[in-house]
Amino acid sequence: MKKILSGTVAAIALIATPAVAQTNQRHYAGTVVGIPYTATNPSTAPNLFFGLPILPSDTALLEAGLLLGVGTRYRAQADAPSDSETATPTVDVVFSLSGTVNRDCSFYAGNNSNARNIDFGVIGVRTGDNENVNSAFEMVGDAEANIDTLTAGCNTNNVVEINKNDIRGLVNLNPGGYDTDEFQANIPYEVTASWTGVALNAQTTGSAQTLNVPLNGNAGQKQQGAWRSRMDIDIVAPAVTNKGLVAGSYTGTTTLTLRAL
Repeated sequence: MKKILSGTVAAIALIATPAVAQTNQRHYAGTVVGIPYTATNPSTAPNLFFGLPILPSDTALLEAGLLLGVGTRYRAQADAPSDSETATPTVDVVFSLSGTVNRDCSFYAGNNSNARNIDFGVIGVRTGDNENVNSAFEMVGDAEANIDTLTAGCNTNNVVEINKNDIRGLVNLNPGGYDTDEFQANIPYEVTASWTGVALNAQTTGSAQTLNVPLNGNAGQKQQGAWRSRMDIDIVAPAVTNKGLVAGSYTGTTTLTLRAL
């Protein structure tokens, strides 16, 4: 049997497509006792009769015919190594980014320790000869100190603490002798700090916050979320008017602490 090729040219298409089996084709054609035959990819298994092989495989018979000069054969085989790994048409690459920010609290308190020495100077008392005995040596007016800084805050949950070293306030440590019914050797004071911040763990816009340690208290604290703002600290010692003040130096310390939680 003859095959007529258009233009006498057989065009061989070379293709490489994913997920397609490699070419392995065997075609036979011929004529036996005047009867034409064709076979495409014939079986390579022996022919069985009731489970027993009685004839060689179809391929073996056709190949034997070729050796005897019967028929013809067309064979096409292609082979190429597979992908080194399973092909992935879409690849997701996840980059995990990480870093840390150290916890910090800041409070600008001047450029040297002198900035933190708050001196009321002379705390005036009534010293006039014409003062009534019930007013003599009493404070003339309130003693006040105002401290402010434009830089304060913490970058994490924190607590603002105020601590006086003595609940009595400013104390005269060497008063000498005095009538305790008429004189005292201490000056009580209160401390109020104010700033803009947020409540603990809150994620919201900052608002006015205050912490007050009263005359009869020596410590206070307030927990906060991260904040940064100006802070004002007001110290007020109301005039002592029920007793006179013993002469001498009055001292005390107040500690402001910003502590990360």
